[in-house]
Amino acid sequence: MKNNVGEIDRFIRIAGGLFLLGYGINRDSSLWVAMGALKVAEGVTRYCPMLDLLGTSTVEPAPQTINRVRRAVRRVAQEIN
Repeated sequence: MKNNVGEIDRFIRIAGGLFLLGYGINRDSSLWVAMGALKVAEGVTRYCPMLDLLGTSTVEPAPQTINRVRRAVRRVAQEIN
């Protein structure tokens, strides 16, 4: 299982999930509790099945990857000029 939930998305899922859990417990609604538990689990495990089905990810690329891409772009730009 590959991580497909980024840091900011992770904290939003955990916070929103805890809110939904509290709301569901307060309203005695098993649906809201289940939805909240799912969101907290997604945040903790950093994996979202829906994002996986859609083939997307909210994980930012590592700085090493960004630097590698920048170097490659510079090389190509130099070769063109």
